[in-house]
Amino acid sequence: MSGLIKSSIARKVVMALSGLFLVFFLAQHFVINITSVIAPDTFNEWSHFMGYNGLVQFILQPVLIAGVIVHFAMGIALELKNNKARAIKYKQYNGNANSSWMSRNMIITGLVVLAFLGLHMYDFWVHEMAYKYIEVNPESPTRYYEETVLKFEPFWRTIIYVISFVLLSLHLWHGFASSFQTVGVNNKYSAGIQTFTKIYSIAIPLGFIFIALYHHFNPITH
Repeated sequence: MSGLIKSSIARKVVMALSGLFLVFFLAQHFVINITSVIAPDTFNEWSHFMGYNGLVQFILQPVLIAGVIVHFAMGIALELKNNKARAIKYKQYNGNANSSWMSRNMIITGLVVLAFLGLHMYDFWVHEMAYKYIEVNPESPTRYYEETVLKFEPFWRTIIYVISFVLLSLHLWHGFASSFQTVGVNNKYSAGIQTFTKIYSIAIPLGFIFIALYHHFNPITH
């Protein structure tokens, strides 16, 4: 198994599978978050369920964290190996002749998205862990909507979210479609898959941007 993981092909497959898993989670995350705009009570209900359900907290959540770690670890490992393998350095390089800017800079957008995930975890996951396990507060099923809106009050935080989702869109634009190719999906449905991944890569990040801007410009007033 260790020998398999050390091979470039195996790393690409692991990165592709973990990436597809994260794409599925991203869609599920968006479905929950958009209710904070259209149905705050539903958002509170779903958020409370996700925050206190044992299956979600102690099985799905660790799996998600492991998926993030594996995906980015494989990506960084592949980038380092590719850089090391480039023994010949070209004096002149026309990158667009053979690949897109996005495909050549996946590691950059990936690292920025990883940094954003750190901020997102600090904003919500760390706060949730402190609320439940450090401060040991009682359950409050209606607190989630207000807490979420308050996070987007600062202009700087909203801008960080917007920029991060733009870069996530660029990352998905290349990575989502490539994941299907890596795992061997190359059939009559390939064109449809390509179209779907492009639409997803724009629509989902744009939806998150809309949520951030909506809450920033519609703060809770007391």
